[in-house]
Amino acid sequence: MKNFKELIFDQSYINGQWVAGGTDKFKVMNPADGTLVSTVYDGDTLLVNDAIDSAHQALGAWKALSAKERSTIMYRWYELLIKNKEPLAILMTLECGKPLSESRGEVEYGASFIQWFAEEAKRADGDIIPGFTADRRVMVIKQPIGVVGVITPWNFPLAMITRKLGPALAVGCTVVVRPSEETPLSALAMVALADQAGFPAGVINVVVGTHAAETGKILCESPLVSKISFTGSTRVGQILTNQSVSTLKKLSLELGGNAPFIVFEDADIDAAVKGAVAGKFRFSGQTCVCVNRILIHEKIYDTFVERFVQAVSELKVGNGLDVGVNFGPLINKKAIERNEKFVADALSKGGKVLLGGKKQNEYFFLPTVIGDATADMEFAKEEIFGPIAPLFKFKTDEEAIQMANDTIYGLASYFYTNDLTRSWKVSEALEYGIVGINEGIISSESVPFGGVKYSGSGREGSHYGIDDYVELKYICVGNIK
Repeated sequence: MKNFKELIFDQSYINGQWVAGGTDKFKVMNPADGTLVSTVYDGDTLLVNDAIDSAHQALGAWKALSAKERSTIMYRWYELLIKNKEPLAILMTLECGKPLSESRGEVEYGASFIQWFAEEAKRADGDIIPGFTADRRVMVIKQPIGVVGVITPWNFPLAMITRKLGPALAVGCTVVVRPSEETPLSALAMVALADQAGFPAGVINVVVGTHAAETGKILCESPLVSKISFTGSTRVGQILTNQSVSTLKKLSLELGGNAPFIVFEDADIDAAVKGAVAGKFRFSGQTCVCVNRILIHEKIYDTFVERFVQAVSELKVGNGLDVGVNFGPLINKKAIERNEKFVADALSKGGKVLLGGKKQNEYFFLPTVIGDATADMEFAKEEIFGPIAPLFKFKTDEEAIQMANDTIYGLASYFYTNDLTRSWKVSEALEYGIVGINEGIISSESVPFGGVKYSGSGREGSHYGIDDYVELKYICVGNIK
């Protein structure tokens, strides 16, 4: 296992080589205290075309390997990621601020996609279809879509990459990765381990820098890139979609969310409180499937609120590297200002701060609970992406479903009940790609992750995750006598 300092790299990785792409550098800061973690060469726009060319040139040889050969290399990468879990976790906490326990969990979670798709590489089966005449035979095979442009956010700097690279590499695609400038170090550390695992030059390329919009545009408009896989905001997803029109690219988009968390009157309240705390305050509320609105039946509202506020008050705020800390900083000052505005808006419309409601200092915003939330408050419609838990009341199942679906988003949703009939009816009525019943943590490499409506399209993980990285080819053999 390496020391985390041995996994700090400051250049882009193209065609198996570390490349600076210029002399300018940008800073990677620790969001917990504003200290400098590292400086990195700012080369994304200067190098992205080289990275695309490299991936295009490597495509033929990589897809020509047998599935077993690709799988073997992927397994070696998985083993190296797990072997270096601790230094990768420390590096992740330094650059994004999440508690070290969560960073360790992310390394395991991220590595699991490489392991899963190393296995799935050998199962990307086609079909033999009965011929439509006696002298014809029909086959359907799956082939890699080509070069994939991968654009990822800062909140899961390792797992968002592996969730996309796992299926792409398994089926024979090559990739150009553009990680967030907030958290480039995890991506560069990962690709260094991928190099050690034996991936051929050009199969994985990573370009780092501060010019996200320009780099994304180049990837979208390049005729050599066949697919874009993006995780981020709905606004940026719409921009990337428009930029991909001229080349008719296939896109996988995991975008914004506005997750409801419904607590029905028959729910196990203690279990619901535990699930709500986990679903809301993981990584200080900075995940795409975080609980955004907690909807509570009026009969149990007071009881739930009392227990929920008590549970939230027990979260330990601090630097993610400190022992026992389970609530870290927000990623930057802009995020703190956004959460301050949400609280001010709620107070101006009758909401009550039951806990927190303010920043602790310039790096931390306290875990916050807002009571008497209403549909006209901004966080009822917008993704909070921070540690604010608004509490709404409802009277009937129909009202709860209507409130939950009253959003343009449709990524994750949650509800707690002990009624079997209600479980089926509500899960079918919720307009979301993911439904958690009596469970607040729903992510795994073995399940299809993705949303509907303005939360995007496509699925990541599970055996369905292969589908977005292949083209189906129908082959008809005729004149068989």
